[in-house]
Amino acid sequence: MSKTVFFRVLGTFTVETSGGTPRTPQALKLRALLALLCLNDGHPMSAPQLIEALWSGAPPRTASTALQVYVSRLRKHLAESGLDASALVTRPAGYLLETAPHALDLHGFEALYREAGGLRGAGRLEEASLALSRALELWAGPALADLRTVPALHSLGRRLDEKRSAALEERAETELLLGRHKQLTGELYGLIDEQPMRETFHELLMLALYRSGRPAEALMIYNRIRRVLIDELGIEPGPRLRQLQQSVLSRDISLEALVPAHLAC
Repeated sequence: MSKTVFFRVLGTFTVETSGGTPRTPQALKLRALLALLCLNDGHPMSAPQLIEALWSGAPPRTASTALQVYVSRLRKHLAESGLDASALVTRPAGYLLETAPHALDLHGFEALYREAGGLRGAGRLEEASLALSRALELWAGPALADLRTVPALHSLGRRLDEKRSAALEERAETELLLGRHKQLTGELYGLIDEQPMRETFHELLMLALYRSGRPAEALMIYNRIRRVLIDELGIEPGPRLRQLQQSVLSRDISLEALVPAHLAC
């Protein structure tokens, strides 16, 4: 009997059984092939698509044969691991990986993210924040961290990382709406260290600091992002951040409102 298998792309790419036994292929090409099929949402990938992705636009003359060998080796790996080798299907349109519902951590993340959006829209902020926290707990690092040397997967990983950043922003905004600015500052300091040019994280930290009675630190955060943007890109901060700086300088009473400044625009 085949075992239930889970695929994790929100971090290092891993394959494991329901009991937590690792079953990730060691060979880079096999891991890359399996990750590409996992992330194609149940749709077939044609041989030319896979060849383009696996060999980064510079395939050897034997690429078609090599791809068939990799597919065969991947089926063998699945079977030897006690998994269902028949899940890797050959169709006229290409190759398809049939996975069980909730077998991919990305799907769990996206479901929780959608749930949080609905809860937030209904004004159920506490539940929305909890759903976002649960979604973010599924992340173990940059998406596809071990496969970033494959350009196609590097691009996919960057797109997935953007989903995490959006969830982090929404969770921070929700926490501000709940009045938890003091508890939020440490997390936001970590996020601006992680993404030093992401203006929204700096904006949220400035708000959290101001509402915590630390306006001088809020202004220091503005100066920090301004220096980074000028030094790295030769540009000034965007209008929302500039307006927020002016509001902090004038101690604008509107900054005490629970709605973050950029949401009120």
